[in-house]
Amino acid sequence: MMTLKSTREIEAMERASKVLTSIHVALRDLIKPGLDMWEIEEFVRRRCKEENVLPLQIGVDGSVMDYPYATCCGLNDEVAHAFPRHYMLQEGDLLKVDMVLSEPLDKSVVDVAKLDFDNVAQMKQYTQSYKGGVADSCWAYAVGQVSEEVKDLMAVTRECLYKGIEQAVVGNRLGDIGAAIQDYAESRGYGVVRDLVGHGVGPTMHEEPMVPHYGVAGRGLRLREGMVLTIEPMINTGTWEIDTDLKTGWAHKTLDGGLSCQYEHQFVVTKDGPKILTSQGEERTY
Repeated sequence: MMTLKSTREIEAMERASKVLTSIHVALRDLIKPGLDMWEIEEFVRRRCKEENVLPLQIGVDGSVMDYPYATCCGLNDEVAHAFPRHYMLQEGDLLKVDMVLSEPLDKSVVDVAKLDFDNVAQMKQYTQSYKGGVADSCWAYAVGQVSEEVKDLMAVTRECLYKGIEQAVVGNRLGDIGAAIQDYAESRGYGVVRDLVGHGVGPTMHEEPMVPHYGVAGRGLRLREGMVLTIEPMINTGTWEIDTDLKTGWAHKTLDGGLSCQYEHQFVVTKDGPKILTSQGEERTY
């Protein structure tokens, strides 16, 4: 069910976003050639325990297994929902890191430092029952010096993100967001993933409405003040089609082996335009 968020709910999401964005900023210095990708997961887990926030991705229901990690780490042709793992990052890799966090919690309610993040069943009792401030954002990172192909893909994907957000004004429709993203990406020869979309946020991770990154302008649900949404375009160098790892039911890859990039912001629709909650301080904030 779609709900319009109160000032109190938005403030709670701002508190969650402050922690999440500080982690993304810190990853800029951490991610480099020779880093074991698993260290990213460990870093995020440490920060969650220090800040007393729940990593809300742990325990998300899956078709084969519940998601077991605090982050999704997609490498090169991996589109989304790929597992962090032991892999030494290589010069020229394109890495996407996605995470969803709660706002800082009262330790009398739950002491996150005492939780066993590897015990997915235990974690699920906390993450799946949580209803409060939520922050959701994915960011792409160039590992060392990358090719012009990677640079161009990152630039176009980031521009797609903001072109979508620009359309998130009161009175516009969801189709205006999708059309702006699709038109820009396809005009530059890229594919826009259709199987995975943005969504509403709060008081849980995934709420209505779904926010496609493709569509027809003037169509779809009309945007209203108080909606909190994510826009998270996944843009591919080749086909928009993707494949899924059937062993786990999670990691999605491009069907043709091409590169994929993703940026994601969470924002609130206000009477004065979209307000980005997960801004890292250097992007357009409207």
